[in-house]
Amino acid sequence: MAPNISLSKESKDLNSMFSGVTYQFEGLNWNEPGQWPWLPKVLVSCAVFALVLVAMWFWVLTDIHTELETERSQEPILQADFKSKVTQAVNLEELRKQKLQVEEYVTQLEKQLPGKAEMDALLTDINQAGVGRGLQFESFRPGDFVVRDYYGEKLISIKVIGRYHDIGAFAADIANLSRIVTLHNLSITTAATAAAASTGTLTMEATARAYRYLDEAEIEENRQAKAKAGGAK
Repeated sequence: MAPNISLSKESKDLNSMFSGVTYQFEGLNWNEPGQWPWLPKVLVSCAVFALVLVAMWFWVLTDIHTELETERSQEPILQADFKSKVTQAVNLEELRKQKLQVEEYVTQLEKQLPGKAEMDALLTDINQAGVGRGLQFESFRPGDFVVRDYYGEKLISIKVIGRYHDIGAFAADIANLSRIVTLHNLSITTAATAAAASTGTLTMEATARAYRYLDEAEIEENRQAKAKAGGAK
């Protein structure tokens, strides 16, 4: 009989404890949680704390995921940049040689551009090239000087009369001058008079462009002018 009495007593104790726990959750006023019994306060506090931890965990994971995707999107770009730099490193010596060749070529081109003091001599050379081919100049009018970034163009209006082959030789002579001169807007027509036409005389009109480099003062002046024009906009 003693064991039954002990079990009955334990059951009563459990029922009493369960009833006490249940009683603490009865009639809770959610508007006044400060007056709750201790057990609901503890459980609700733990639940809120757990929810906060879960929210913070997902918030941190979202930022990390976004950062990870950003880094992954940069990976192909970095790989391509790495391959390009490896190729440049392998061909560095060859690239240096090409750089020197380009610099030498640019230097040669600069030498073909006259300075401000040499422009008059260049205009004389153009005139002499036509006279040397037996051409008659109807007009030879130096015009505007157009300033570019590091060089300038002198525009010259030319009108000559002569035979076809002489005009062609004159154009070739212009191309072979030691200084850079180009012909633009060429127009070749037959002579106006019957006598001239019978001898095969033609008239050529063109605009010659004589190039020259700008000195440091002109480059600076041009830069300031562009800066002012840009500021005015």
